[in-house]
Amino acid sequence: MRKTPSTYLLAVLVFFFAINSAFAVEAPRIEKKDGRYALMVEGRPYLVLGGQIHNSSAWPSELQQVWDSMAALHANTIEAPAYWEQIEAQEGHFDFGNVDQLIEGARAHNLHVILLWFGTWKNGNMQYAPVWVKTDTKRFPRTIRPDGVPLDVLSANSRTTLEADKAAFTSLMRHLKQIDGDQHTILLVQVENESGGIGSVRDFSAESNREFAGKVPADLLTASGKQPGTWSQVFGEDADEVFQIYHQAKYINEIAAAGKKEFDIPCYMNAWLSHVTNELPQRQVFLPGIQYPSGGAVQRWVGLWRALAPAIDMIAPDIYTSDSTEYRDTIHAYARPDNPLMIPETGRNDAFAKFFFYALGSGTLGFSPFGVDRTGWNILGNEPWSAHARNFELFAPMNREIAALEFDGKLKTAVEEPGQAEQELDFGEWQAMVMFGFPQQDGRKAPGTKDAHGVALIARLGPDEFLVAGFDSSIRFHVPGQLPFIRSQVLTAEEGGYVNGEWKAKRLLNGDEVDRGISFHAQPTVVRVRMGKF
Repeated sequence: MRKTPSTYLLAVLVFFFAINSAFAVEAPRIEKKDGRYALMVEGRPYLVLGGQIHNSSAWPSELQQVWDSMAALHANTIEAPAYWEQIEAQEGHFDFGNVDQLIEGARAHNLHVILLWFGTWKNGNMQYAPVWVKTDTKRFPRTIRPDGVPLDVLSANSRTTLEADKAAFTSLMRHLKQIDGDQHTILLVQVENESGGIGSVRDFSAESNREFAGKVPADLLTASGKQPGTWSQVFGEDADEVFQIYHQAKYINEIAAAGKKEFDIPCYMNAWLSHVTNELPQRQVFLPGIQYPSGGAVQRWVGLWRALAPAIDMIAPDIYTSDSTEYRDTIHAYARPDNPLMIPETGRNDAFAKFFFYALGSGTLGFSPFGVDRTGWNILGNEPWSAHARNFELFAPMNREIAALEFDGKLKTAVEEPGQAEQELDFGEWQAMVMFGFPQQDGRKAPGTKDAHGVALIARLGPDEFLVAGFDSSIRFHVPGQLPFIRSQVLTAEEGGYVNGEWKAKRLLNGDEVDRGISFHAQPTVVRVRMGKF
């Protein structure tokens, strides 16, 4: 049969479609197994070793210093904003130039991207909305305080504002699919930033007040397990905050769902927390809208948010407290059966580095200090972040292996706290004694470190085999009820690392390097240990 030109064209299109499909990268997704979560990248678990840049650093003029900072941090992922005010400076006209240069630069520097949508909310305010939104208070109403004063916060009760944000976000997601639908440099998209209202617990406009005086919607009653009634009858003293939560969650959920229809990759939201030990005096008034943006997914409301916003794949806490107990309590509040854990923002100075190990032990998908690029000014101060870089240097070569072990529930961590220089980790037939600080003298307790920064990680590779790493700590394996080296011995201790997914030993440790435990000092070191019993 003679082939027509259209037949030839169809054959060529089919050929190129097949070629493109063969080289397309699998889309990122969040997967759950046995109550644990993993971020799957190219079909395998991936641990985000992230760095979040400053709010105004995602401009082409700033990117070179950003890439230099990511390299110094040993990060594998950059968290960077996309700005509504830049993308849609004129209503209906979109400019994705900044985003394109960010994605192209990340690829050139072998980085993945978590893109942060700075839209209706940023830190409980409206700074990143375009000027045409900010100046038209009739179309895009502000939140009104109880005394009638308008705030620089867009109202979550405004359908017009929601539609404008949604139009911008869906245009962004559509563009991202066009430029990244095959390569998947972008892993996650954050919808808004620390959403909610600063300055008032809710919108007290006349329209909102009329709604507040009415009955609670049926979907909220179902989500909260409450009986029908007015807002005040159902929720009592929490009524104003829950009113804000309901409208805000519905607002963000609709935007996320619309965006994912354009580009189906995971979307998450971050949360400004309610802290008990907040170091800022102005934040020690424990009221929604004062201490934190009202309506946000703070610790006590995570479960309600999960029920009201199913299009959000994850709610992630921004943790800036250096109080260790509160940091761990926050991790536990968000590492839920219905919510994966990720720390998208945390303090950049060295005091926060040990919390990475707490997060690893709780199954985190990632960990990202904030403000790591070198703008010459930092809201968190200019303290160095060498400890974060040291952590990431240790884990970057074995990122995939650690993420897989974490997903399989085979990983445990030990973190030094003041007065706790020795800890035990239970692996059933084997126990691991972790001792912090040096020198560790025979017959004496470990001295600990001056600022309680010692950390250790142990992952079980087999019945008698373990992967171990840490800083300023030593690890001694023993059988239950026996001291180390009683009825047990180190068969092999290989110092090395993973190369293209395969373990490569550099040298065998023995003698002084193992007979008082396998020791880890300041240098990033990984050891594969095989134990034996006799």
